[in-house]
Amino acid sequence: MQHRKIVVVLKGYPRLSETFIAQELLGLERAGLELAIVALRRPTDGKRHPVHDEIRAPVHYLPEYLHQEPLRVARSLLACLPRAGFWRALRSLAADLPRDFTRNRVRRFGQALVLAAEWPADAGWLHAHFVHTPASVTRYASLLRGLPWTCSAHAKDIWTSADWDLADKLSSARWTVTCTKTGFEHLKMLANGSSPVHLSYHGLDLDRFGSFSEARRERDGSLAEEPVIVLSVGRAVEKKGYDILLNALALLPAGLAWRFEHIGGGEELDRLKALAKKLGIADRVSWKGALAQEEVLEHYRRSDIFALACRITANGDRDGLPNVLVEAASQRLACVSTDVSGVPELLSPEETGLLVPPEDPVALAKALERLIRDPALRGRLGEAAEHTVRHHFDHVSSIDQLKELFEREWQAAE
Repeated sequence: MQHRKIVVVLKGYPRLSETFIAQELLGLERAGLELAIVALRRPTDGKRHPVHDEIRAPVHYLPEYLHQEPLRVARSLLACLPRAGFWRALRSLAADLPRDFTRNRVRRFGQALVLAAEWPADAGWLHAHFVHTPASVTRYASLLRGLPWTCSAHAKDIWTSADWDLADKLSSARWTVTCTKTGFEHLKMLANGSSPVHLSYHGLDLDRFGSFSEARRERDGSLAEEPVIVLSVGRAVEKKGYDILLNALALLPAGLAWRFEHIGGGEELDRLKALAKKLGIADRVSWKGALAQEEVLEHYRRSDIFALACRITANGDRDGLPNVLVEAASQRLACVSTDVSGVPELLSPEETGLLVPPEDPVALAKALERLIRDPALRGRLGEAAEHTVRHHFDHVSSIDQLKELFEREWQAAE
């Protein structure tokens, strides 16, 4: 293959909640791969992480809604019509529409037309991050351009997509990687041998999350002036289970001294603030909003406990292995979460963290009370969790794996 530049298709870029993707892009660049970033929507966050400023790849934005840029879409359609790939892509759309008769499906085809017509110079490969809408655009674009494509699947994109859609994409992609064992087993079953599926943990850039060597205060919740700090980082959305966490905090004994700090934006923030007030704990809760990575790191280091009440929502949405858990563990922070999806792949009960069932505020309150009252337990769990992260979740190994997968394909093509 003459051109090894990879077009990476993302839903939005940059995003504070997707640091793991930016970290991967930077790692691939440093490993010698040339990238071009294509995003389906422009950024909405007011801040950005330092890692975004280190990525050299140019960023190209497709029209988020086709009606907003009709001339651009029309020009792209005219440019693609003479291509043999146009009719292959159109047949694929015709097969998909009866099973997903939505405007969204047509929008993804239109975005693929724009991507194919405005193709980055010298690019010869497509890679989608997320197997739902970015992969739909990528798959159509690969047909339009006659180029191979690959995919990184994560969490929500797997569990909220129809099996037929996933199976079609898996069969047409050269390979797919995913970041949890549960996701891997599900995709491998759907692929049914049609194309390879690989397990690849995102890992953490341990240069950015260096060891925290300072001793934490041995607070045990007995002094009102020395409350134990419970931290959580994540978007205020249903699958994060913040309503469960707030209810658990409200169940803690009245005399126990604690404070809860939340970092992140999200559509449910107002509802959660109202719930905290209703539960009578609003004066113990601080809502920090979205923060940059270096600010988040400081909060990990001055907190005592990290809590995340992950759940599976009615439509199947769930976390994979939340990157914030890996970040918190890297700072010797004792973690409590639920036994959902990939969380047990990091947190082994009573060894590297505490796990409770989802949707169970009583069990979560008991786990939190144990950690609040027992600084020695927090220290033991935090040290073991950090050891696990630094030995098994270094992002260098995932970058090496991805680089090897790309290079194996290029060597085969040559």
